[in-house]
Amino acid sequence: MAHKNTAMFEISCPDCGAALKVDPTTRTVIAHTPAPRKKTFEDFDAATRALREQETRKESLFRQAVDAEKNKEDVMAKKFAEALRKAKETPDTGKPLRDFDLD
Repeated sequence: MAHKNTAMFEISCPDCGAALKVDPTTRTVIAHTPAPRKKTFEDFDAATRALREQETRKESLFRQAVDAEKNKEDVMAKKFAEALRKAKETPDTGKPLRDFDLD
């Protein structure tokens, strides 16, 4: 029987940068070292600016939702009036078909 190389080797994940130790004999991951976390912000000033921008965006979205809710009744009334107008223009062709009428 030939002697197999049993030295473990280390692989770096190209996606996340994690380090994996693999056993070539069993082809299994023996150890996993997660990639170091990146800093979200360079300093506290950048973090506070981002939080302020986020709060401003939230407030803007809330105002848009409130305005849409205020106009919702008018929009629904207009949609209903348009559907009613189309229903009046379309002639009634008789009884509606049922599933068993088609057999």
